[in-house]
Amino acid sequence: MPADGPDYDGSVYDDLLEAEIARLPHGVVRVDALGTVRAANPAAAALLGQPSAMLVGRDFFRDLVPGANVPRGRGRFLAGLRGGRLDAGGRFALDRAEGPVRFDLRMRTDAPAREAWITLDSVEALAPRDAGRGAAAVERRERAEPVDVSVCEREPIHIPGSIQPDAVLLVADATDLRILAHSANVAEAFPGRATKLLGCPLDRLLPLAFVSRLREALAKGRLGGDQTIADRVYPDGAPACLAVAHAQAGRVLVELEGIPDRPGDFGSAHPSNAGPAVARLRAAQTVAEAAEATAREVRAMTGFDSVLVYRFDADWNGEAIAEAKAAAWSRSLLGLHFPASDIPAQARALYLRSRSRFVTDRDAEPVPILGDAALAETPVDLTFAQHRSLSPIHLEYQRNLGVNGSMSASIIVGGVLWGLLIGHHRRPLYVPPETRATASLMAEALAMRVQEIEGRRLWEAQQAHLAAEGRLVRRLTRSDDYVAALTDGDTTMLDLFEAEGAAIATEDGVTVIGLTPDPEAVCALRDWLRATVPPGEAGYSTHGLSAAYPPATTFADRASGLAAVFIDESRRNLLLWFRPEVPSTVSWGGDPRKPVTPGNESAPILPRRSFERWVEERRGFSKPWAAWQLSFATSLAQVVEGVVLRQRRTIIELTGLLADRERALEQKDVLSREIDHRVKNSLQIVSAFLQMQQRQTKDPEARQAFAETSARVMSVARVHDSLYQAESIEDVDLGQTIENLCRDLSGMAGDGHSIGITAESGVMVPYRKAVALSLIATELVTNAFKYAFREAAGGHIAVSISDRGDGRVRLRVCDDGEGLPDGWTERKPRGTGLGMKLVRAMLDQINATLEVANEKGACFTIDA
Repeated sequence: MPADGPDYDGSVYDDLLEAEIARLPHGVVRVDALGTVRAANPAAAALLGQPSAMLVGRDFFRDLVPGANVPRGRGRFLAGLRGGRLDAGGRFALDRAEGPVRFDLRMRTDAPAREAWITLDSVEALAPRDAGRGAAAVERRERAEPVDVSVCEREPIHIPGSIQPDAVLLVADATDLRILAHSANVAEAFPGRATKLLGCPLDRLLPLAFVSRLREALAKGRLGGDQTIADRVYPDGAPACLAVAHAQAGRVLVELEGIPDRPGDFGSAHPSNAGPAVARLRAAQTVAEAAEATAREVRAMTGFDSVLVYRFDADWNGEAIAEAKAAAWSRSLLGLHFPASDIPAQARALYLRSRSRFVTDRDAEPVPILGDAALAETPVDLTFAQHRSLSPIHLEYQRNLGVNGSMSASIIVGGVLWGLLIGHHRRPLYVPPETRATASLMAEALAMRVQEIEGRRLWEAQQAHLAAEGRLVRRLTRSDDYVAALTDGDTTMLDLFEAEGAAIATEDGVTVIGLTPDPEAVCALRDWLRATVPPGEAGYSTHGLSAAYPPATTFADRASGLAAVFIDESRRNLLLWFRPEVPSTVSWGGDPRKPVTPGNESAPILPRRSFERWVEERRGFSKPWAAWQLSFATSLAQVVEGVVLRQRRTIIELTGLLADRERALEQKDVLSREIDHRVKNSLQIVSAFLQMQQRQTKDPEARQAFAETSARVMSVARVHDSLYQAESIEDVDLGQTIENLCRDLSGMAGDGHSIGITAESGVMVPYRKAVALSLIATELVTNAFKYAFREAAGGHIAVSISDRGDGRVRLRVCDDGEGLPDGWTERKPRGTGLGMKLVRAMLDQINATLEVANEKGACFTIDA
């Protein structure tokens, strides 16, 4: 009888008696074509941590070894049985009650059959459940050695030196595309070449079409950071892979991820399925409703046990504001707060750059990256790698939290990391690439909805304050006593900033209104502010005054929050607003004072172990101030200084200032910009879905129609983008708008085609005219792409913008193609004719003229 069990052929087990199999030292499992266990020997039961009788009838991959429920495990099993020959395997992990274990798994059958043999051979028992309390940790505690929490901040999480095992990594030089390094599991994608890849050109391993796309993207600067190209590839002798490439630090990284033999093997959510989910998200009227809808939709797509929306506060502490979870997921994190140390600064910076991360199996063995000596000096930067392995501290954090499979997608609002969309699963969980993309799209849709909701709320609050401040300014222009103007009457400074108390400190004394400290305490506070606030800074705000100014503990019930601005450069006069203490309880996920614990030799510190609800009673804090409120307060102080104290402005100038403020209210600048921002985002979403539909449509005419419609929508979006960024809410920089539009349209150009743009700076036109000219330019450029050049030859399109004076501008679109045929105006259009109809409609709309010349190609001149 053979001695080396894992090397048996399937036929050997067919010939062995059940008693002989039971005596084998390695695990042997017999499964049917669906992966259901039909028999298992005692060694397999011991390795899987369950009695043999409990294994029979269960799905081997889904129930017993979920870490193998991935394309390189169950995917190869199903593909092998379909093809009539199964001989595949790999190293997988199993999380048992006493701790995780790794083992080599082999799946075999020799001929078309309805059953197969799976062998298991244990290779490594990982750290037991109580690993964090090892000898090194005990010794450190006995010595009372302090724990350096800054180790978390310095952990090089972007260069772990390894990847997750569900992908193969190739690292090539960005100049010649020769391989500099690769992951140790390259044999899975390139059988027999594991030791022969260094220095090999990338086009000897991957399809020429994919490498050509890669070269083109590199040449055009479209492969840096989170910009990628992706395609399905078929390496010789290996299963199909999804190849995803990006460039980083002078290197090209190609990740080859095994994909299912058939889409139905693992199920997936296509990005087009996100449409109804986004519609439900947009129906939400509050941030809480939007977050709850997103968590619910993403959990339905991905199958995670729990999906959270996690929001950061001003100090980078986090709060779970929404949760969707399975009934069996007993631990709820909804409403719990988490200290900033749980997600250190360098991790937050990485989330801002690399916006999504999925981990199939926490305990899967990381695959090291191999290369020459230069690799040790400059490790491979995996910031944007989809399969970057977990850092040791993050790994332990997941274990302590009871999480195995996980996901995180960044929620970025206004360029700032607002929060995270987090998925947790108790067992390993494979999420197909299409579903991962859809979940990431939902995180971006949530970010847009949050910006809309919070932007509207901010605008309403600012409008109310502008109206109250306007009334105060009008009263100031008619009063010789600015203190009385701000503290007497129907509207006072107390009506600003949701304050419950206010004060004016001058050389002559203190005037208070509402709930405030005693005048003597206000004078002492003024002196402290003079000494504390750095020169050159006019304001100060805090929602925890007693922490910065201990005497404030005696009046915390009236003034735990303070916003103050100096009126004059001498700092003798001061405006102050107060907010009272708001006693509260904060429920933390564990004690926030214990972010880390002593570790062992491999990791000097470990993350905290407890996530049980820990309630903190907070005293001495008020409702926080918003940044814009201090800015408005500073603006009011400047008005007071100019109008009353210095007396250097005339009543006419004051009237002009008031008129400017009233005009700003009438124009509703903030609302207009917010609406334009929403319209721009909505147009970009429409354009993105049109492009997505274009890629999925096979009919060439339909694809062309989608492309043209997308270009028209994007041209309007570009005008909104320029309007939103402009200082004026009425005029648009036409040159900048057309230049950005041409960059967008250049993506439609084929090989050899190019677009040149010449635009005078500062050519400002009304919004209506900018939309019309942008649509005209779009139609003329896209028509030139389609009809101006012979199919085999490239061509150049020149676009220019010039100022004609008296509010008139000239737009020229010229190509060096074949020119227009004689009598082209009477001929039947080569296409639908919709483009030129649109051009004529836009010309009529803005009272513009069109001249057409046939020189070295066709040249269209529009004067508007």
